[in-house]
This record gives sequence, C-alpha cells and structure tokens, in this order.
Amino acid sequence: MTIENTAAATPAGSALNKGEIFTSFDVDAFEVPGGRDEIWRFTPLRRLRGLHDGSAPSTGRASIEVSERPGVTVETARRGDERLGQGGVPADRVAAQAFSSFNEATIVTVGRNTQVEAPIEITITGPGAGATAYGHLQVRVEELADAVVVIDQRGSGVYADNIEFVVGDGASLKVVSIADWADDAVNVSMHHAALGKDAVFRHAAVQLGGEIVRMTGRVRYHATGGDAELYGLYFADDGQHLESRLLIDHAEPHCRSHVIYKGALQGDPDSKLPDAHAVWIGDVLIRAAATGTDTYEINRNLVLTDGARADSVPNLEIETGEIVGAGHASTTGRFDDEQVFYLQARGIPEDQARKLIVRGFFNEVIQKITVPEVRDRLTDAIEHELAITEGKLSQ
Repeated sequence: MTIENTAAATPAGSALNKGEIFTSFDVDAFEVPGGRDEIWRFTPLRRLRGLHDGSAPSTGRASIEVSERPGVTVETARRGDERLGQGGVPADRVAAQAFSSFNEATIVTVGRNTQVEAPIEITITGPGAGATAYGHLQVRVEELADAVVVIDQRGSGVYADNIEFVVGDGASLKVVSIADWADDAVNVSMHHAALGKDAVFRHAAVQLGGEIVRMTGRVRYHATGGDAELYGLYFADDGQHLESRLLIDHAEPHCRSHVIYKGALQGDPDSKLPDAHAVWIGDVLIRAAATGTDTYEINRNLVLTDGARADSVPNLEIETGEIVGAGHASTTGRFDDEQVFYLQARGIPEDQARKLIVRGFFNEVIQKITVPEVRDRLTDAIEHELAITEGKLSQ
C-alpha cells in the first residue's frame, strides 16, 4: 500500500467536497477558528484553554506507555520521519498545532503476518492540572497482520494530539479508544485511518470523563475491498461537552462502512455548570470512482434529565449512483414512556425500569467490543452514571 504524505493545495473554504477539505502540517496555514466556522460551530471555543488560537504553549508533558507484545515494536520518532502523516494530515488548526508542538511521536508497529494474541494496551496520561501538552501516536499494522489495540486516555490537564492508524493490505485492526479523563481535562484529538486493499478496521470511541472532549475521526480507503466499522458510546453529565466528528471518505470502489454511535445525557438545571452537551457529526463521502460502495450510519441520543442538549447531524455526499446502498438515521429523545409502563406493569419499579432501558440502549455498542475487560469496565461506568441519574430524578 502506497500512501502519499502531502498536504492538499486547495485553499480552505473552496473545497469541492468534504474529502477535499484543506489539510496541512503547518499550523499557520489555518486561520484562527470562530464560532461561525462550520467545523467549530458547536464547540465552546472559550473553554478550549487556547488550543485553537495559539495561546496555549506546551507547559507540560503527557506520557504514552505501550505494553510489550511479541511481534510488536515500539519506537519514538521526530517530526520529519517519513512515516508520520501516512495515516492522514491535520485538517484543522488544533490538529496542526498538535503536530507542530509535540516533543516526540510514538510509533507502534505490528509486523507483517503477525497475529497478536493479547490486546496491545496504550495508556496516555495527561500533563497534569493546569498544564498543556501535545502528542502524536501512530499504530501501523502491516500486510496480513491482525491486532487489537486499547487506548486508555486518563489524567488531568489540556492535551491535543493526532492518532494515526495505518492498516496494510489484508490486515485487520480493532481499536478501542477510551476517553476517561479527569473532570478538569480538555482533550482535542484527531484520529486518522488509512486502509489498504481488503483491510478491516474497527474503531470504538468511548467518551466518559473530561470537561471538553472533541474527537475528529477520518477514514480513507486507498484500495478496493476496505471494510470499516465505527462505534461510539458517550455519557455526558452537566458541565461536559462531548463531541464526535466523523468523515468516511469512500475514494475506492467496492468498500464498506458502517457507523453506530449512541449517547446518553444527564444535566442539572440547578447547577451553575453549563448544560450537558453532546455533538455528533457524521459525514460520508462517496466519490465518483467509488462504485459498489455499501455504507450506513446511525446516531441515537437518550436525554435522561433536563439541562441536557444533543446535536446530531448526519450527512451523505454521493457522486455516483452505482452503489450497493447508502443511508443514515438519527434520533434524539427521552425515555419511551410505553417501555417504562410495560416494565412497570410486570412488577419492575420505575427506577429499575429506567436502568434496564438504558442498559439495553447501550448494549448494541458494548457487544461490538471484543475485549471482555473493556466491556465490563463500560458496564460498570454506565451503572455509576445511572446511579447519578437516579439521585437527580429523586431530588
């Protein structure tokens, strides 16, 4: 698989489609975003601690630790390493700022024909309260290799980074990215995925902790037969802003993509904190050359209390009619009173009925995750959040 490492030449604002959006490693190539810019209009820029306007110099250092696994190499690299950017090039100012500011990149490589038995665990720890740091991580799965990667993001501070996934021909990569930051943390991250011929890519993004968590995910097919599934699970409390922005760029024929993102929100109108806010933007581009494409995306939001807001915007851009199928669906609503009544009619108390509905709501996504320990962790986290919900509803 050959992937060019070049920035787009088209100026920002004149792109013909979302796949041609301006990209660059140079932060100065991007204007400082404002609230009216399409890709930033839902993000509370004033709460980004200066990540977006250049007023947040690196004052700390985040750590990236990788578990040892047979057939897996871990190394550090400097800017200028020809491998960096093969997964994708920064497409907004914060991502470019992160690329221009990191001290060293971590590259994790799974060798050709290697089948990694146990999950590769990558722990990213923030720089600490009051500090700012930038980082870069790349995961490379070479031809015919197979691996599962769990990225655990934790700690305090302000952290922006790029994470690349380069999946070779006939390779399979399953990723679980867990944003479980401390309450004060601000994290803006861009995830880039480049898929080779017949490559299989599974990406589960979980957002639980942090004051502001914004993840931009970009998938690009570089040969035929690529298969990508993106799952998301998020649970927003009052004061939290959790945002996911996706772009799946079908540039090659006979590729497949499927997206399922589900989130719950619980606010507190009596608190002095901002409303719980979740944002999901799902863009799918099917280029003229991408005949035989099969794609579908779904976003569901469940509002548990007052003081919560969910924005959901699915988009399909289709340049050819010769496809297998393309569609999207999006819903945002409160508990289904009929479901609650049905369970109560069978002797289940109302609070337990609500918990059962939320568990069932998330179960579809949790079951997609192949790591049992991660499934258990997410189930426990949801139980904790539901206990908070019960307390708010009983007040």
